[in-house]
Amino acid sequence: MKLKDSYFFTLREDVRDEDSTSGNLLVKAGYVKKTSAGVYMMLPLGLRVQNKIENIIRKHMNESGAQEVKMPAIIASEYYENSGRLSGFGPSIFKLKDRTGKDMVLGPTHEELFAFASKSMIRSYKDMPFNLYQFQTKFRDEPRARFGLIRVKEFVMKDAYSFDRDEAGLDVSYQKMFDAYKKSFDEMGINYRIVRADTGIMGGLLSEEFQAITPVGEDSVIYCDCGYSSNIEVAANVGIDETAEAELNMKEVATPHAETIEEVSAFLGKDPKKTVKALLMNVNDELVVFFIRGDRDLNENKVCKLLGCSEVNFADDSLIATSNAVPGFTGPVGLNAKIVVDSEVLKMRNFVCGANKEGYHLINVNPKDFKYDITGDIVNVKDGDVCPVCGQPLKFTKGIEVGNTFKLGTKYSKALDLKFLNSENKEELVWMGSYGIGIGRTMAAIVEQNNDEKGIIWPLNIAPYHASILIMVTKDETQCQVANDLYKTLNANGVEAMLDDRNERPGIKFNDSELIGIPYRITVGKKAAEGIVELKRRGSDEVKEMTIAEVVEFLKNEVNK
Repeated sequence: MKLKDSYFFTLREDVRDEDSTSGNLLVKAGYVKKTSAGVYMMLPLGLRVQNKIENIIRKHMNESGAQEVKMPAIIASEYYENSGRLSGFGPSIFKLKDRTGKDMVLGPTHEELFAFASKSMIRSYKDMPFNLYQFQTKFRDEPRARFGLIRVKEFVMKDAYSFDRDEAGLDVSYQKMFDAYKKSFDEMGINYRIVRADTGIMGGLLSEEFQAITPVGEDSVIYCDCGYSSNIEVAANVGIDETAEAELNMKEVATPHAETIEEVSAFLGKDPKKTVKALLMNVNDELVVFFIRGDRDLNENKVCKLLGCSEVNFADDSLIATSNAVPGFTGPVGLNAKIVVDSEVLKMRNFVCGANKEGYHLINVNPKDFKYDITGDIVNVKDGDVCPVCGQPLKFTKGIEVGNTFKLGTKYSKALDLKFLNSENKEELVWMGSYGIGIGRTMAAIVEQNNDEKGIIWPLNIAPYHASILIMVTKDETQCQVANDLYKTLNANGVEAMLDDRNERPGIKFNDSELIGIPYRITVGKKAAEGIVELKRRGSDEVKEMTIAEVVEFLKNEVNK
């Protein structure tokens, strides 16, 4: 790529509407350009990086035995209706009609189509196992697109689907994909953790996420030195066990104008950990009151799993009026509503809670003092909590989910009637697995982990070009000849080179080279006539004078390591 006659630009100032380092740098360096919230153009440099990421993944997928295909992005709605997921996606799915009035969607994910395609292959147990994968654009109408390529409405995903005759076969296929993912992310040099996660709308038996560790990550990653790791959505809360504490007698006390946990704790001189708060919620148009420790946050994901619902919302006044709950003073004792108690509360002793009476709370409340309908772990873990495996303090970090793996089991084969004949000529359901990698997210994660105040620092095997050649004086025929000859030689030897032959000041060329993050910079300057150039590695301040032959040999070795 010679910049003078190429589509190439950079921005001098930071991008105002980008709220992540990677989003700012990728736009500023001319890799991508936003067209609307959550929708980006992939420009020449960005597309080269995307292709390199895809090729690394493709290599490991092919080595695992998977076969590449390409599914359509426009899909008849009936496929998602048959699996029961059309309503589950809610407003996040893009819907449209073709000219005949047929309901269509822009594919958010492709389990249904792969299951449909497999019907053409699967007749008996002898037709499995096999694994199909694709690189395809997905569409999801995110309510809040943000963080550049991390949360978008249109994105490329590598998704794969395995088909097996039984759970043991699924375990083998799953492990192959799991290993292929580790090899892919390791080759890209990503710092990641593998965490247990919620299966969500995908459903199935197991979900694990590959989380790239970055400060801007959307997900909270919980881990312990013993090896335990989890997404906060499913991280187990062990809680504090106070059952050895002697139970005191419950007592009603006046707490005028004290409604919040902070106000009640201050008024009574109690630690918030010795309080229990009520959350009055609407679950399928029914008032459900959740009771959790005062300093905890409700985990909606755990709640939906426990109750088998799709969402939880705050109750309005009319729904609250169906009970004797008093907002700000609601407690479980004598409450005539459906009650869900966090399992930690049942291990607490002598706590404070509302008295269902304006201006009053109860102290010294114990689980024996009230009845409840359901109990379970329904809160987020937090600092100070301990590992459910070894009991040591948990650690917290942020992550970008770059990949996920699902053991779907027979969920989709049952919904879509995907069956086969076993060795006894009897019908059984096919066992499926689903595996995804977000290409744009992976690109963003690499930038989040590899940058400095000057710009991006690409790993050599991901960078759009291995080396950039800068001509200091474009009017100097010798410099131009040396640079062009070097450009041809490097490319002929497998070193992807970019030639900055623009008629710009050296400072601009240096700044652009640093910003776009090409791993090696070769400066062709005043010693060009002597066959001497300067070599600098991105991220290092060291500049070496080398002969042209030495530069070529050095870069050949670097690229072919």
